[in-house]
Amino acid sequence: MKQIFKNLLTSFVVMGGIFSGVHAQSSGSASGSAAAGSATASAPATMKTYVIERDIPGAGAFTPETLKDISKKSCSVLNSMGPSIQWVQSYVTGNKIFCVYRAENEQLLREHAQKGGFPITNIYEVSTVISPATAQ
Repeated sequence: MKQIFKNLLTSFVVMGGIFSGVHAQSSGSASGSAAAGSATASAPATMKTYVIERDIPGAGAFTPETLKDISKKSCSVLNSMGPSIQWVQSYVTGNKIFCVYRAENEQLLREHAQKGGFPITNIYEVSTVISPATAQ
């Protein structure tokens, strides 16, 4: 069941265009899009893609101001950690937030969560990226 969930998350991430908004560590702004499956210009070759599942009751009802504050906190922590971890984007649902990150290892994700006060329910390493183009 966990593998099926991981596969669904991988598909979900691909359909959302996971490389559409990688958090640039040095400038604090979003970088341009990169081709799916390739590393960004600022990302070391050893970067892996992860999906983090966060159980956050009521997340879907957060105000834009609350989401902005959470984003600012995350970016502040990321900027202090350097280029070995990047936040790509997050999907907010009713009681969960699914976050897509690029990082050298899972420990960096846990460090970011601890420093920022963000819960982690599960971490999934993305092993393969597929999309509708895969069917061609």
